Amino acid sequence: MELIEWKDFERVELRAGTVLEVFDFPEARRPAYKIKVDFGEFGIRMTSAQITKHYTKEELIGRQIVGVVNFPKKQIGKFMSEFLLTGFHDENGEVLITTVDKKVPNGTKLC
Repeated sequence: MELIEWKDFERVELRAGTVLEVFDFPEARRPAYKIKVDFGEFGIRMTSAQITKHYTKEELIGRQIVGVVNFPKKQIGKFMSEFLLTGFHDENGEVLITTVDKKVPNGTKLC
C-alpha cells in the first residue's frame, strides 16, 4: 500500500449527489446503467455503472450516492461519463455503490 499525503486526499472531490434518472445502457459490453445525478452547485452529471446485479433502476432513484466530480470526462463507447460513481466489489466482483445513510445537501464534500 502506497501512503499519500493529506493534500493528495484533499484534491479528490468526493461529493454527495442524488440520483435523478436511470436508463438502460444496452450498448455497454457488460450490463450497465446510465445514471443522471444532481450534485448541487456542481451540476447535473451523467455516468455509467455496472451495477445491474444488485440494483434495479427504480430503487436507485432518489438515493444519495458518492461520486468523484473532478476527474476528466471519459468516453465509454458512444457515451460520455462525467463523474466516477464510487463503490466496493463484493465477493463475486460485483459493485456495491457508496451511499449516504442520512440526507445531506447535494454537492457536500466527503471529509
